[in-house]
Amino acid sequence: MTTEVDFYSLLEVERTADDATIKSAFRKLAIKYHPDKHGGCKEHEAKFKAINEAYDCLKDPQKRAAYDRYGHDVYRNGMGSGGGGGQAPGFDAFSDIFESMFGEFMGGGRGQRQARGADLRYDMEITLEDAFDGVETQITIDVSNICSPCAGTGAAPGTMAKGCATCRGHGKVRAQQGFFVVERTCPTCHGAGQIITDPCRECRGEGRVDKTVTLDVNVPPGVDEGTRIRLQGKGEAGARGAPPGDLYIFLHVKPHAIFEREGTTLFARTPISFTTAALTGAISAQR
Repeated sequence: MTTEVDFYSLLEVERTADDATIKSAFRKLAIKYHPDKHGGCKEHEAKFKAINEAYDCLKDPQKRAAYDRYGHDVYRNGMGSGGGGGQAPGFDAFSDIFESMFGEFMGGGRGQRQARGADLRYDMEITLEDAFDGVETQITIDVSNICSPCAGTGAAPGTMAKGCATCRGHGKVRAQQGFFVVERTCPTCHGAGQIITDPCRECRGEGRVDKTVTLDVNVPPGVDEGTRIRLQGKGEAGARGAPPGDLYIFLHVKPHAIFEREGTTLFARTPISFTTAALTGAISAQR
């Protein structure tokens, strides 16, 4: 299970912050958490690295635009790593997006591709105390899971899917129109490359069924309103054994009876007597 904190939350800025605000916030936090100031403390070193990673992404207009739209997925796929094997950074991620839009006509050359399960969103409320200290909790959601009887194949137990005779298992067929060769999804198997003659009764050939599941969620200390936590592979199951999507948990901090929060600062409103206002005094509050 992977927990990732939003880059904007790491730098303690709004998603609409301009470049100057992001740069100023980074400098302030970099000075605060620099390992040299804390005797090589591992926690401060990890925080310092996370802040640098966030700033490296958000200071670049193209990386920031990709992150704003696709989150950590696009960034992790190469946007921040400088690429590898001679490819430009983020090439795989953006070529996947391009192929999903135009692959119907371009052919792509990548062969059959299984449809990944959908990503899901869950909005969770936490208290101000939980946002400060962190909390381990559980959530219950209804989500499609791999069908147990057929192990996600969609075929009845004891049977197997057969290769599609129309596309010969490729999932696509080609047709010539004038000077052009157009490649389209196979109309017989709908891109699966296989035909199920005896579908599973439990999932009716889908390879997945809806279930109610309980998941553990670890909320790290110091989160803010709108912080996003990603649970990898906990989204909707893909059809017929395709990879599952991810579950994104968006945190919302409940209003507190005493305190109001602005970034890392807490404010409290309390009535005092005239005597205390004139002569000073002391007040106490409980969390």
